[in-house]
Amino acid sequence: MKAAYTFSAVFRVPAGGTSLDPDRFETTLRLFAPPPGVEPGPERIDWLFFRDRLWHGDIGDEAPLRERVSEWLGVEVVSLSFSELRADEAYLDALREEIGRDLSRFNADSTDQVLHQYLGSSVHVVDADAV
Repeated sequence: MKAAYTFSAVFRVPAGGTSLDPDRFETTLRLFAPPPGVEPGPERIDWLFFRDRLWHGDIGDEAPLRERVSEWLGVEVVSLSFSELRADEAYLDALREEIGRDLSRFNADSTDQVLHQYLGSSVHVVDADAV
């Protein structure tokens, strides 16, 4: 069971008295998702990351997430945009089941509504090796 939130990230490398050309680089960033329902631990994100950070497939408030990712990576992230949740079928089934346990925390009537209102159409089901 695997999943990752995938982002397009642009970061700037500190030059430290030198000059870099280019001084910005674009990359794909994957934040691996913990199993649904697992209480927050030492992971960088918890299983409710989608609820707390995304809205209709976009980052709800980019600046705080960009700052947090900058801390994790040790470089200045100047742009961050959500691409998709890449998940295998087992993860998506577990996520749906966990969401369905308490729809009130998502202010929704169904698991499909929850997934749509937070992730939009940005869910990509893949083989576990492709996460």
